This record gives sequence, structure tokens and C-alpha cells, in this order.
Amino acid sequence: MPLAPPPVHVGEKIAGVVCVTSGGTTVPLEQRCVRYIDNFSSGNRGAASTEYFVKSGYAVIFVHRRGSCQPYCRYLPEDSFLEFFEVSDQFEFQALNFLRNSFFSSIQVVAEGLLLKIPFTTIFEYLQILQLAAASMSCVGPRGMFYLAAAVSDFYVPWENMAKHKIQSAAGPLDMRLTQVPKMLPVLRNQWAPLAFCISFKLETDPEILLQKAEMALGKYQMHAVVANELATYKREVILVTANDRIKISKENDDADVEEKLIQLLVEKHMDYIKDLGKNVCNV
Repeated sequence: MPLAPPPVHVGEKIAGVVCVTSGGTTVPLEQRCVRYIDNFSSGNRGAASTEYFVKSGYAVIFVHRRGSCQPYCRYLPEDSFLEFFEVSDQFEFQALNFLRNSFFSSIQVVAEGLLLKIPFTTIFEYLQILQLAAASMSCVGPRGMFYLAAAVSDFYVPWENMAKHKIQSAAGPLDMRLTQVPKMLPVLRNQWAPLAFCISFKLETDPEILLQKAEMALGKYQMHAVVANELATYKREVILVTANDRIKISKENDDADVEEKLIQLLVEKHMDYIKDLGKNVCNV
């Protein structure tokens, strides 16, 4: 398993501020929610990307699904906690090296103000937090970035149409009409954060339409870049789609993270964007 990259050192200049969204949103079916529709996402890509953004000198607002993978401890949700300790000959418990490294890296970046974690569960929470993050980042102008890796619900039940209490199965089959979630990417791009560098994601199961959908999202929502990934290979490779490039990024080996090369490339493009824009912004 790859080790988490070391965080940026204290005192180094912050390159920018990035809002990373990670994990899947839920759609409640009742006002006093018992049942819900879930968009599954482990959050591994968002967590890994956060580590590499910090390594690249960014401060990160990590907007994540409760219970999803976290930066510097991406492997903990999948394994028994007891497997991360060893017993010495004197019957003393010791944490394995990579667990200690992850713990201290996490503590360090939070203490230095380089990582702020904000959890969400529902689609309603997610959109409200995204708007608040955009407002908070407005002072950094083009030095702000949005890396929208969360799996956001496409459909929802409006509050006024929800059952107030738990839906009863005794009532028989359930018929429910879902409403399409408003497309918030153009709102983010044009109203909430018009100067920020914005990256969205496109996941498809059919490789024949993947690039077509990514290019459509690039133009329709005025994104600066779209990360296109196929469900069968998303852990090994992605394609970064911009107005001028289609760059395939692959893992170098089994122990590498595809996010390392992806973030390196996005940081370069962000720096070029800031330089080209040539606007004066406040210091972080």
C-alpha cells in the first residue's frame, strides 16, 4: 500500500486554497428520515487527492461524506482496527509504522491550518456547504480551486413531497416520483465562484461515450477541466480533459496512486491559469 505523502513544511507559502468534495450524497425519503437513496462512493479519490494537494502547498477544505475515507488514513475503513497494532515481547501494544505516520501527518496538517474537514450526509447539506465554501474562498479569487470528486445525487424528493414519518410497508408497493436535482455546476462557476479554477468528474460504464460526455460537461458547465474515468478502470487510470488537451494518466505501479500524477498536472494548470488571468488577489 502506498504511504501518504508528507505534508508541506511550516512556513512555506500556500500556493492556493482548494475545496475537495468527496463521497456520495444521500436523498432522504422521509422528513424524519429512516429510508434514503444513496450514491455510493468510498471517497478514496478525494482523500488521496487531498494528501497530494497538501503536499503541493495547498490549504484544503475537505467536504466529505460522513464515514467515507479520510486523508492520511485511507485504508482504515476497510480493515480491522486491531490489525494495525503489534505486541512486543513485553506484551506492550505498538502501532505499526504506517499508522503512526498517518496519525502524525493528519495532526500536523490540521494544526498548521492546512486541512479543514466538513462532513455532509444529504444532498441538501452538500449543496449548502458548497455554497458556503465558495463564499468563504471568494477573497482568494483565482487562487481558489474546486475539485468536485463527490458522487452527487441526480434525483431527489422535495421536502414538501416527503412523508413526515417512516413510510409503512403495510401500505403496499411504493410509488414515488423523484425530481431532478438542479444543475449547480454553472451556478458555482458563474455566481458563487466566478474566478476559481473548477474541476468536475465524469464517470461512465461505457468507454465509447466517456470522452464525449466529458467534453460536453466541459463546455456546458464551463469547467476548466474534467476528469473522465471508466468504472472498470478508475483506480488505475483517468483522462484529464481540458479545452486543449486529452491527457491519459495511469498508475506507474501497483503501489502508486493515480492521484499523484493527476494532482501534479492540475496544479501546473492552475498556476498557468493564475498567471494568464493576471489579476491581483489578496494573500491567503
